[in-house]
Amino acid sequence: MAQRDDNLRLVEAFWDDLYRRDFDKVGSYMADDGRYEDVPVPDGGAVGPEAVAARLRIGLEPVEKMVHRPNRMIADDETVMTEHIEEWHFGDGEMVALPFVSVHEIRDGKITLWRDYWNLPTLMDGAPQWWLDRLAAASGGGG
Repeated sequence: MAQRDDNLRLVEAFWDDLYRRDFDKVGSYMADDGRYEDVPVPDGGAVGPEAVAARLRIGLEPVEKMVHRPNRMIADDETVMTEHIEEWHFGDGEMVALPFVSVHEIRDGKITLWRDYWNLPTLMDGAPQWWLDRLAAASGGGG
């Protein structure tokens, strides 16, 4: 039970730091070889603390406000799963409510895998064009 409780506390702190938008702190939760993947996006994700922080900045830094609506968290000795909704407020009146299931695998107090499951059309249909253009430019798909 102690490991499970430690893992839950770690992921709760992780979420708190993410929604405070402290991307370097969020990266620091990751193991050196820890991988972050957005499952619907076929780009391989990010590996390591600095790459994770950089990936978060690309997508989330321009979002004016984020609201986290957690539903439930379950855990065992190695994994924490969170069912939640993120509200992304873009500042021009656009808001996307994006349901997620997030999986964190934890070893020695560090996240070795963070995998987010969400619906790509929900985000693409609700996000403003300037944000989509920013993502395309960051991935080399636009200019």
